[in-house]
Amino acid sequence: MLGSNKRKIILVCETCLSRNYSLTKSMMTQKDRLEIKKFCKTCNLHSLHKETR
Repeated sequence: MLGSNKRKIILVCETCLSRNYSLTKSMMTQKDRLEIKKFCKTCNLHSLHKETR
């Protein structure tokens, strides 16, 4: 495989700043930072999770 376009990213909760989720994203199709509303185990609620750099 020559120059993989997938990169591993980590999502951080906006309320408690815990690093909960890790996933891969394609750098060719998604150039912006990822923002998803997911369940946080520490906050015990659905909150906004953003991609770290």
